[in-house]
Amino acid sequence: MLANQIDIGMMGDFPLTINVTTFQQKGNGVKSIYIASLAYSPNGAGNAVMVPKNSSINSLTQLKGKQVSVPFGSAAHGMLLRAFRNVGINPDKDVTLISQSPEVGGSSLKTGQIDAHANFVPFGELFPFRGFARKIFDGAETGIPTFHGVLVRSDFAKENPEVVVAYLKALLEANKMFREQPEAMATNIEKWCGVEREVMYMFFGPSGLQQINPTIRQVNFDALKNSVVTLKQLGRLDASVNPEDVTKWADDSYLRQAMKEIGLNYDEVANAKDFVISGEDAQTKEPIKDPKMAAQLWLKGNDKVMNFASIKNMMTMLQKLKAEGKQNQGVVFVHDRNNGWKLLAENSFYVQNGNEISAFLTQKDAQDFAQKSGVKVVDFQGLQQFYAQTQ
Repeated sequence: MLANQIDIGMMGDFPLTINVTTFQQKGNGVKSIYIASLAYSPNGAGNAVMVPKNSSINSLTQLKGKQVSVPFGSAAHGMLLRAFRNVGINPDKDVTLISQSPEVGGSSLKTGQIDAHANFVPFGELFPFRGFARKIFDGAETGIPTFHGVLVRSDFAKENPEVVVAYLKALLEANKMFREQPEAMATNIEKWCGVEREVMYMFFGPSGLQQINPTIRQVNFDALKNSVVTLKQLGRLDASVNPEDVTKWADDSYLRQAMKEIGLNYDEVANAKDFVISGEDAQTKEPIKDPKMAAQLWLKGNDKVMNFASIKNMMTMLQKLKAEGKQNQGVVFVHDRNNGWKLLAENSFYVQNGNEISAFLTQKDAQDFAQKSGVKVVDFQGLQQFYAQTQ
């Protein structure tokens, strides 16, 4: 963008911060303007810390004295530093941090050359889905928002406002399609970029890890403020950059015009409810009332995801399919009872109390919940064995 080879770009909050501030220093009067948002998480979901699949490490505290890689200067880097400090680990003394790109970090996890790797969207779910990594920490546990935004060179926007508006109208149409046809859009993205449809669905489907909202809101500015502070601490940003200036980077006038031309109300879109699982249970036909307790099954070869009001109902369906000889079941999603985060069922922890089954991202959260009820924590394999014995 700085070399005037790209007019419109899309990037995460940390690269966006570097982009805008670099233009301020070297743009010769041209600015990079933040004009719209893509997906966001109000608490940081999408970033994650992973260990090799068969690692004995289950928590951040167990990484003390270990070697951890992360793309330096990224949102994942900021998340990792904050997460370490929150559990009393000094990232400068207690661990060995090295910079690795997502591709190199994934290879290092596969071969066991690294104890842990931290990364951003979509790798925190992609590597576990591909079976060689396991997530031990989700960025949502930091409570710090993250997002991706759309940027445009100011000279291009001034000369071609109709092109910028047309681009944003196309973005709005794509958002609408994703909300109406999440499975079909996720399948298309797999064809276009090679990221499996199930992973894309985890992020942007109902009750996904990130919500799609094109407007520019306080949650986006909060993410940018965090980016400024963290990048300054890392020495990646000029000390003179003021985090309170991030609101000056944005101009939502092009987005407002795009919305006006297709009959959308900006404020209504900005305040729209989150896209969560709803409808009826595929097994019992009962209404799905609590998305946090819901479960989903995406069978291989099927165009649609099956929704369940409870993990119990989903497990009953799995046993029914197994009895029918359908062993190749596809992917099962559950949701963290405390926070609603979408999880891969096989990497989650469960507490069964009577007919109610609760899923958790971390073993510790599951154990804390289990102690209150006097029951044990089981993994997905243990849950399957229990239901196999009861049929």
